[in-house]
Amino acid sequence: MKYGSLIIEKKEYVYLKRLLNISGYGDDNVVKKSLIKLSEELKTAQIVNEEDVPVDVVRFNSLVRIASDNGWEKELQVVIPMEKNVTLNKVSVLAPMGAALLGYSKDDIIKWSFPGGEQNIKIIDVKKEMRLKGIDVII
Repeated sequence: MKYGSLIIEKKEYVYLKRLLNISGYGDDNVVKKSLIKLSEELKTAQIVNEEDVPVDVVRFNSLVRIASDNGWEKELQVVIPMEKNVTLNKVSVLAPMGAALLGYSKDDIIKWSFPGGEQNIKIIDVKKEMRLKGIDVII
């Protein structure tokens, strides 16, 4: 792990903790296991101000290019649960993939349990999507 622990922006941390508290971790065992692991990682996370979050850390709305040790590669966006959309590759932070990526950074390799089993996922690139007066901008 490039920065030694997860890095989470303060407001996103508070929001995520609330989401985890009201979710009750769900009924699906894979999702539950994933959210419990995320909760454990949050205990040692670096909680920082927005201006102190490195640009290559996965946050809410980050566009993330990942590769699996199973040979596939894809780009997705980590979003709040209300914005998830499978056809647009928008993955909820409460889904196993979203929970696995949040707080990690470019070049990190993450070992995580998914519905298809445990996999190693490498973060190839991280971009931040921002909205400026209704226009999407990727930086």
